[in-house]
Amino acid sequence: MNIAYSPCPNDTFIFHAWAHGLVKDAPELQVTYADIDITNHLAARCEGPEVMKISYAALPHVLKDYALLPCGGALGRGCGPLLLTKETPSEQSHIHDGAMLQRKRIAVPSEMSTAYMLFRLWASTNIPGGVEEIIVMPFHEIMPAVQAGKIDAGLVIHEARFTYSAYGLHMLVDLGSWWESETGHPIPLGAIIAKRSLDREAIAAHIRASLQYAWDNPEASQAYVMEHAQELSSEVAASHIKLYVNEFSLDLGEEGFAAITTLFSGAIREGLIPDFDFNLLR
Repeated sequence: MNIAYSPCPNDTFIFHAWAHGLVKDAPELQVTYADIDITNHLAARCEGPEVMKISYAALPHVLKDYALLPCGGALGRGCGPLLLTKETPSEQSHIHDGAMLQRKRIAVPSEMSTAYMLFRLWASTNIPGGVEEIIVMPFHEIMPAVQAGKIDAGLVIHEARFTYSAYGLHMLVDLGSWWESETGHPIPLGAIIAKRSLDREAIAAHIRASLQYAWDNPEASQAYVMEHAQELSSEVAASHIKLYVNEFSLDLGEEGFAAITTLFSGAIREGLIPDFDFNLLR
């Protein structure tokens, strides 16, 4: 079976056992390691592997051909994207700090990402007059660009949460915390999808078995995780896993589905995505 997921520690931790033949009766995996922006576009063109990790923001665009699996993804609390600036924000609330970004240049890792969707939802009420320009660049280039003054602010994800202070940058707003305070829901980040022609229940069972193996044998995946960890320290990789791999990775449950539908309902209201049949999420 062909599968694509990122080299980030949360994905390699979850899929280590399956990728290494440690899940009983699971088919052999042919793994492609790809940034989520790449898989988002592959899924949108229906050109990717049978199973993929994509952003939740891309999900409404691919539901005709792919189904959401209720496990293996990233959805949680305290793990949202951050908006960073070189300039020290004021001590006022983020509502007032948003004025700092009026007619400024903002870098984002993808326009087809949950991070960007959350930014747009936040900016619709918190940046009077809007921004001057949105610039898409690889996420590992964003913090150096903000540090060098090439852009005014950057939207960052994943391990940047743990490392941005090393660049002398400041957090303007934690969009995950904003989302949680506004809705009370955890934040949907990355989703695992499978082509609708496949046995999705079987695939979900293999993913859950792989994750449970990782939890039961936490040291088994360490070498695999660090091999793909993009020069992260083992401490940062462990923090990344702890933050992004949780009970929602095992099963979205009703709370997870409520968070997803709330996100999409807001995005539809703001015109960020077209309306669609929410029954396709199940």
